Amino acid sequence: MLQPLQEPFMQRALVEVTLVGAAGGALGCWIVFYGLSYAAESLAHSIFPGLVLAAIAGVPLLLGAAPAIVLAALAIALCARIAGVSREAAVAVVVTTMFGLGVLLALSPRSPPGVESLLFGDVFGATNADVATAAGLAVVVAVGLRLLHGQLLIAGFDRGAARSLGVSVPFADAALLVLLAAGTVVAVQGLGNLLVVAVFVGPAAAARRLSSRMLPMMALAAGLAVLAGVAGLYLSYYAGTAGGASVALAIVAVYLLSLPLGRLARANRPSEGYDRRMTEPEPST
Repeated sequence: MLQPLQEPFMQRALVEVTLVGAAGGALGCWIVFYGLSYAAESLAHSIFPGLVLAAIAGVPLLLGAAPAIVLAALAIALCARIAGVSREAAVAVVVTTMFGLGVLLALSPRSPPGVESLLFGDVFGATNADVATAAGLAVVVAVGLRLLHGQLLIAGFDRGAARSLGVSVPFADAALLVLLAAGTVVAVQGLGNLLVVAVFVGPAAAARRLSSRMLPMMALAAGLAVLAGVAGLYLSYYAGTAGGASVALAIVAVYLLSLPLGRLARANRPSEGYDRRMTEPEPST
């Protein structure tokens, strides 16, 4: 069990999955609660062309992912303003276009070797700079969620009455999406474009089955994400499987385990009405 810890690349990978898992797990509770799981997956796919361009140019992936995600958000907003085009349709069109563009760039002659790591991640290739970026993400998410906690709760539980309570629902939605975008841009470097959504949705969905209060749910989701991340790295180290895929598989295993445990937890909860509200929020608009 201790042998992998002697490897510097394993040490960096463990620190990164711990930081990204803690931030992604806590943030994921709000993503799931607000019904933004599809948005999380869409944002991850939309940055693929930016990642490929950054790889071709030989610059940090962050410099390619950040403008790509901004461009995708603007394109979705513009498409949604077209008469007869719903927000869901706008998201589907923009994400499909962006991801297709990324594939074309990845298949171009100028594409560098190993570009497939952008899809599936290279968590064992984390550098000290990647770890520092993940630490910055954890701090930003922690501070952001602490400052926005009250507004997110009010806007999420009763969007109709939020305005009368002095809470702007559009601001709460936008702030949450900004945090999600920042988390995606950072986490995609380790888990890859196709698997990054797992760290935001899987642990939060599992924690939601085990807890009915937001703060304990966030703490539980963060813990489950870190546990799954560490388990995935050990699986990859000993089984010789891909690091990002192994972490995603461990997250799926955690969620599957939460299904029977969640039934037992719900059977012992005293307030069924509160639980129903937590498990069936109003969809975001």
